[in-house]
Formats: sequence, C-alpha cells, structure tokens
Amino acid sequence: MTATEFGRALRLRRDRVSPEAAGLPAGGHRRAAGLRREELALLAGVSVDYVTRLEQGRAANPSAQVVEAL
Repeated sequence: MTATEFGRALRLRRDRVSPEAAGLPAGGHRRAAGLRREELALLAGVSVDYVTRLEQGRAANPSAQVVEAL
C-alpha cells in the first residue's frame, strides 16, 4: 500500500467513526462527520501534525504500533 493509499484509507476510516463510538463526548455540531484529526491523534497517542502528514501521503512507513493505534 502506498503512502497516498494509506492516507485515503485513514481519512475514510476517521470519517466513519463517530466520537461516541470512540468513547468521546458528542461535542455538538460538526461540519464534517467522524472524528476530528485532533481527536484521532489524542486517541492514538501521536501528534496532529503526524496524522495530517499521514492523511496527505507525506509520511511514509508508519510503525506497526502507530497503524494499530490508528
């Protein structure tokens, strides 16, 4: 899987998981469905910048531990 493909898959997965399903409060109105990058980063124990770079295909070869956390 290329970095771009991984980024697309990560974004699709993030968009499909509700905050409630991830154990977070609903948080009111959202412009987009799913988790915010900040929420995913917090849950996975990585930086928001790293999540952004992964989604944009600018970070290659995340560790198995990071992939599992995401």
